[in-house]
Amino acid sequence: MTFTELLGNVGLFGGAVMLCLVVLSLFSVGMIVDKHRRFRAASRQSDEFKPVFKKFLHGGEVQELIEGVVQHQNSHVAQVVSAGIHEYDGVRQAGGDPVASLELVTSALRDSMSETLIELKRGLGFLATIGSTAPFIGLFGTVVGIINAFRSIAATGSGGMSVVSGGIAEALVSTALGIFVAIPAVCAFNHFTGKLENFHVEMNRASSQLVNHLFKIPEVMLPDVKAPVSKGGEPVYATR
Repeated sequence: MTFTELLGNVGLFGGAVMLCLVVLSLFSVGMIVDKHRRFRAASRQSDEFKPVFKKFLHGGEVQELIEGVVQHQNSHVAQVVSAGIHEYDGVRQAGGDPVASLELVTSALRDSMSETLIELKRGLGFLATIGSTAPFIGLFGTVVGIINAFRSIAATGSGGMSVVSGGIAEALVSTALGIFVAIPAVCAFNHFTGKLENFHVEMNRASSQLVNHLFKIPEVMLPDVKAPVSKGGEPVYATR
């Protein structure tokens, strides 16, 4: 049976099921391509931003870090650092006590991290839905194809392969199409979820490093106490 003959034997419900699966497949592929592009840009720009951030942590200027943030706006690390450093710089320029702004900076970092994760997760729920529902939609098409096969048997009064082949082919194609749509969606969802976990760890690390650098406690310098010297020039030690 050729593909044209198969489409000719597909009923109304079977065609609707196949059309639904094709539309879901197109949306899934589009979402996978878009997420891959966004995640790749975030990873690349974060790798480019990390040397700028490390330079700041080793004594660089705040303005240089702000300029680096502007140049890497797609970086998830730069977005989080931007929220914290702008909050800190705003308090400093307003004449407030930068040390007292620890809670404000921490809150800004936490909010920015949550917003960045929400933005990165956008669309992943759709992929998860496609991956979990596409096999069931294909199974529904399988049931419809089997029903059409039995209807053909009832209409002709015989059960030869020529009678049931159209319904059976429709059922198998629906099942295969549902699995074909679900597998890439599930694989992509797991892949992007793993990437998100790595991004979350990187943002947490950058937030901790920024807070530790901005609000580090200065070391207490102990006075240089010299041992008493005797008349002969030798140091005097305590004795028991």
